[in-house]
Amino acid sequence: MKVVSVVSAKGGVGKTTIAANLAAVLAAQGRHVVAVDLDPQNSLRLYFGVPLDSVDGLSRAALTGAPWQSAIVDGTGGVLVLAFGALIEEEQHLFERHLDEDPRWLARGLDALHLGDPDIVIVDTPPGSSAYTRAALTAAHFAVNVVLADAASYAAIPQMQRMIDAYAAPRPEFRGEGYVVNQVDQTRQLNKDVLRVLRDMLGDHMFPGVVHDDEGVSESLACNTTVVRYDPMCQACADMQAFGKWLLAALEAPGLARRSVA
Repeated sequence: MKVVSVVSAKGGVGKTTIAANLAAVLAAQGRHVVAVDLDPQNSLRLYFGVPLDSVDGLSRAALTGAPWQSAIVDGTGGVLVLAFGALIEEEQHLFERHLDEDPRWLARGLDALHLGDPDIVIVDTPPGSSAYTRAALTAAHFAVNVVLADAASYAAIPQMQRMIDAYAAPRPEFRGEGYVVNQVDQTRQLNKDVLRVLRDMLGDHMFPGVVHDDEGVSESLACNTTVVRYDPMCQACADMQAFGKWLLAALEAPGLARRSVA
């Protein structure tokens, strides 16, 4: 089993969209994929046709002591989905306290699923520093950092890099981190300029392509599915397929050299 945690230092970068479509791409390539939502927004399930009134999920299983298998549902495209679940505010505080006190809780729970060596777990997280992101990085074999080609994303990179260095990098099983630039509009000069700076800064840790801004992405969510299933001929779908291949190669290659961002 390889755990891929999808993270971002700031909101609004399309992190959940990347996580969902990455899971769909890998499942379409024949991998057994479990999509885990560790974001209280509980929106990852929407990409896989999980009913809106579903309240069961990872968080409620944690609070009740129920086995995680009881909360896993079959999503569209062959992806198994472990939603965050619906909690009231008091329950969410209890869950966050549990994560703070036991940061390896997620890692142990995933191990208990007894997945096979080639299987992949995609973990979605809320933006920024939180108990959720710490737990996801503590369980990760690889971290995908989603950024935009703008000044705010560039400035926020060191924040997430410090979290990766603190919670993921010290573990021998951690393979490394990769960066994917989302929602790129090639007609905007600023996007092109920031992309150049990011490539110089991140080198081999950055996916050589980008995920383009594409109307099919928002339309697919409105239809409760991924863009890979909604419009397999669109540019964003091709981008995600290329990113999936890059990620698999990164997971199978020797670990990337550690890097430091000031």
